[in-house]
Amino acid sequence: MQGNNDISEKGRIDWFTVGLYLLFIAFGWLNIYAANFDLESRGDEGFELTGNALRQLIWIGSALVVAFIIMKIDVAFFETYAFVFFLIGIVVLILTLFLPPLDVRGSRSFLDIGPLRVQPAEFMKFVIALALAKVLSIYNFNIMKPQNLLLVSAIILVPFAIVLLQDEMGQALVYIALVLVLYREGLPGGILFMGVAAVVYFIFGIKFSDVSLGMFTKGDLIVMSLIIIFVVGLIWSYVKRFKVGLFVLLIAGSLFLGAFVLSHFEVKIDWGLTALIALSAVALYLLYLFLRYRLRTYLYIFFFAVGSFLFHESAEYVFTDVLEPHQSIRIKMLLGMEDDPQGAGFQVRQSKIAIGSGGLFGKGFLEGTQTKLGYIPDQDTDFIFCTIGEEHGFVGTTLVMLFFMIFMLRLLHIAERQTSVFGRAFGYGVISIFLFHWMINVGMVIGIMPVIGIPLPFFSYGGSSLWSFTIMLFVLLRIDKMRKRKAFD
Repeated sequence: MQGNNDISEKGRIDWFTVGLYLLFIAFGWLNIYAANFDLESRGDEGFELTGNALRQLIWIGSALVVAFIIMKIDVAFFETYAFVFFLIGIVVLILTLFLPPLDVRGSRSFLDIGPLRVQPAEFMKFVIALALAKVLSIYNFNIMKPQNLLLVSAIILVPFAIVLLQDEMGQALVYIALVLVLYREGLPGGILFMGVAAVVYFIFGIKFSDVSLGMFTKGDLIVMSLIIIFVVGLIWSYVKRFKVGLFVLLIAGSLFLGAFVLSHFEVKIDWGLTALIALSAVALYLLYLFLRYRLRTYLYIFFFAVGSFLFHESAEYVFTDVLEPHQSIRIKMLLGMEDDPQGAGFQVRQSKIAIGSGGLFGKGFLEGTQTKLGYIPDQDTDFIFCTIGEEHGFVGTTLVMLFFMIFMLRLLHIAERQTSVFGRAFGYGVISIFLFHWMINVGMVIGIMPVIGIPLPFFSYGGSSLWSFTIMLFVLLRIDKMRKRKAFD
């Protein structure tokens, strides 16, 4: 036992990662200060700490205290009480729905606790990552057993559904990013492919939904054609029968060719209906192959084809009836379906103007006119990156992106060197959350992602987000520090 204790004491904090963390929160605070700086006070000496800049400084100080406390807690505490944290988190999320609502910009995900305003959905990211790590570290855990797959899915989807009810689409989508953890711990690539395919169906289905072809739209035609192509790819990848894939293409191609020939004899062709007939023929052929060869892979591909079609048909309902109107408009703008520079697109348009006006080296600290004149709403929160672009230019934004990339690679290195499944799984949970926030936040600020309202880690103003990111990072660093002891326990 003494030997084990000696080994544990040799564990060192990853000071490189801590240094990046301190760099991020320091530079982030400077940009929050810049975003709230009043031009009229330019002549005053020194900094004038008021408003969000002062509040964020207090949050930073408290976050550092939290980080210090975490580094003193035994790793076993987090592993032992992971499920307790998860249950408490679910209860708090539900209470947020029923307590007197605190409506903040249309979201009901905030609670007032004395003088503090907190967002439980932010802390739930850490809790879900911790619960997933605990489940995946169970001895001899097989993620592909139906009951296990259902369990890990529920850990992600239950809080996802509750947060959706709070009108917090952005926070809810962050939870879905945790599927990366499942993929690292044994989830087949085919399931990850289905998720990517679903995104592709949604984009093309919505993008071309306004072009009618009769019973169906151009979007329906494209999606059903993609399903057939994906089916062929799955047959080649998982069944390894090239001729079967070619025959599937022949079935679909023959039907489209026949319709094309008939169209030259003045027969009115519904190309969407033709695609549906082709897809149905391919599905029936897959079912025939399963019944003949008793190979389950054919049945799985059949379910993929049918499920893909049903998902596509439900996408329009989700788009029109589930998403909020402002979210639908932003997605349409991103896909080039609408242009509303003075309405829903105003914020992104002004953000791109601000970033572009920064040029190569930027206008200088506290010199950003777009920032100071209030053209961009939420500039110190979700749109803090445009402050960086305007005042520090291409060089500044590139350096921030470079340091974030180094940070992500460092987290990946830390996760992979863990000696326990719990540590590795939690590490990948942290990575997936940071990666999603980083990519989506920067993407929405420069106009290549829909605006879903999620902060840039350590840069955006907000106590809940800063605490949440700090807790996740330093629990991982604490686990990493103790990994040698785990190897000898």
